[in-house]
Amino acid sequence: MGNRLSKIATRTGDKGETGLGDGTRVAKDSARIQALGDIDELNSSLGVLLAEKMPAPLRAALLEIQHGLFDLGGEVCIPGHTMVTEAHVARLDALLRTYNKGVPPLKEFILPGGTRAAALAHLARTVCRRAERSVVALGRAEPVGARSREYLNRLSDLLFVLGRALNRAGKRGDVLWRHERRKKA
Repeated sequence: MGNRLSKIATRTGDKGETGLGDGTRVAKDSARIQALGDIDELNSSLGVLLAEKMPAPLRAALLEIQHGLFDLGGEVCIPGHTMVTEAHVARLDALLRTYNKGVPPLKEFILPGGTRAAALAHLARTVCRRAERSVVALGRAEPVGARSREYLNRLSDLLFVLGRALNRAGKRGDVLWRHERRKKA
């Protein structure tokens, strides 16, 4: 990488444009930049989640996912470039199988909550869904790799399961939605 990021304030974006990885200049409110921003926010939300106490294997999985999101960002920032592969999606599928085994089947909807770590996983899941919508919207206007959409779709499922797993690790159960609760007069 060398001195690639030695100068952060370049002032080249002062007029509402930014550069893509291939040097192309685009408006900061373009669909591509929206998708990149949502992917970046998702990665940052995982960084906040990683500040919490959690089992070491789960921490390692989330750190690997952060690297995968950088791959995804690299792909989105260079039109026509592919970085997210079937292997990226397969890793998420394997994690889903692993962590889904450790939680009981759901009989009710659950609310995002329980432990702080679980709540942060659910928050990351909602940010992931937004990133997925942004990538889908970008794909309506410009070519986007199918694996990118699959990766985000699978990741949101995994973050739901990890929220449940984090509650178990924190000795808490799921927060069940009480669909038949009484309304107070």
